[in-house]
Amino acid sequence: MNSTMFSKGVRYMLLSTLFFSLMNVCVKLVPHIPAIEIILFRSVVSLVMSFVVLRMKRVSVWGSNYGLLIARGAAGAMALMLFFTTLQNIPLATAATLQYLSPIFTTIMGIFIVKEKVMSWQWVFFAVSFAGILVIEGFDTSADSFYVWLGVMSAVFSGLAYNFIRRLNTREHPLVIVFYFPLVALPISGVYSIFNWVQPEGWDWGILLLVGVLTQLGQYYMTMSYQAEEISKVANLNFIGIIYALSLGFILFDEHFELATYVGMGLVLVGVVLNVRYKNRLSQREIAAHETKLPKV
Repeated sequence: MNSTMFSKGVRYMLLSTLFFSLMNVCVKLVPHIPAIEIILFRSVVSLVMSFVVLRMKRVSVWGSNYGLLIARGAAGAMALMLFFTTLQNIPLATAATLQYLSPIFTTIMGIFIVKEKVMSWQWVFFAVSFAGILVIEGFDTSADSFYVWLGVMSAVFSGLAYNFIRRLNTREHPLVIVFYFPLVALPISGVYSIFNWVQPEGWDWGILLLVGVLTQLGQYYMTMSYQAEEISKVANLNFIGIIYALSLGFILFDEHFELATYVGMGLVLVGVVLNVRYKNRLSQREIAAHETKLPKV
């Protein structure tokens, strides 16, 4: 297989999506804990882990692009609060389907925020992947429309956060960008939890800790991916999360699927692979065109 298919940015996004998929499983395991309280635990874990590593690397935790960092933290915090609330109130299949709208919003906003070009064929590839999601999951019409719209807004804020990461590019250490998420989310979730606290019991503590660790790893590798590649190339890889979800369901819960599910999986993979190959081909052409313009020495 062509090694350019698995560039750094692609590998980072595949890891990120796996960690986020495992995090989703953990959130579903504690439906009795309020979503914002889960985010409180996640924020504490992330803040401590980011701070410790940044200090060890002797990197300032505050960065220098304060406005963009705070904006990224706020957008990410809002996206996660909305998604966790959605995840706990409607079926997992519907929540996952709505979350997969985020690459679409990421690409659309990327046109205006980071001035990236999106070719006509890429929209076709996005449509193929999203069609696969619909084939796999369908759309649960029994879900409360209020939470359905919360899920859509979560995807919108995710797309906004990803674009802020791209704007920051390599100007900030990836963990500095990650650090600003809990920095913004902690005060909000903390105040809410004071008045709506639900005491975790037994395994709840371990699951809540895992939510924090897995989300931290997912955020870190996602940030690395968006710093390494153009948004339109790696954003589509979020669709791979449905493959992780189906695999985890089969391994952990002995879930079996209809033929249509596997057809949907194929559509997702086709859209992702075609998009990656297309972007690689365009990048190689740009490099070749640039080299031909260089003066001969």
